Amino acid sequence: MNTHRCPTVEEFKQILKKHSLKATPQRLAVHEVMTELGHASADMVTEAIAAKSTTKVTVASVYNILTNLSMLGIYDYRLSSNNKMYFDVNTFGHMHLYDKENHVFKDVIDEELMNMIHSYLGRKRFKGYKVEGIDIQIIGRPTRKRYTI
Repeated sequence: MNTHRCPTVEEFKQILKKHSLKATPQRLAVHEVMTELGHASADMVTEAIAAKSTTKVTVASVYNILTNLSMLGIYDYRLSSNNKMYFDVNTFGHMHLYDKENHVFKDVIDEELMNMIHSYLGRKRFKGYKVEGIDIQIIGRPTRKRYTI
């Protein structure tokens, strides 16, 4: 499987099967929306599913699905500065740009920089710790003012 994209629906079904989970209409609807959004909260996913009116879901069931998928490593998750959980459909090594004003995450894919960071930190020792991963988040705010008329 290509490491620079999220799983297709068919790949997602196989991943669920591998974890002994059924490909329920709710799980498939969540994955379809997450594929479109990339990074999203349970509220955002629920609203998008409702707009498509494909499957009936509650925010609680969507949150549970997203949390379970992230605990299995199928999705990742991030906590925003407004203490809201955002889920990430991309689990390959990449960085994030976090828009602090709008609470939006964007992927920053720079393999050269990630390789340099892994190479550098791979030589470092942190007494009493074993490094399990590297998670880089760049925090910023939009540079252009939005003017309302």
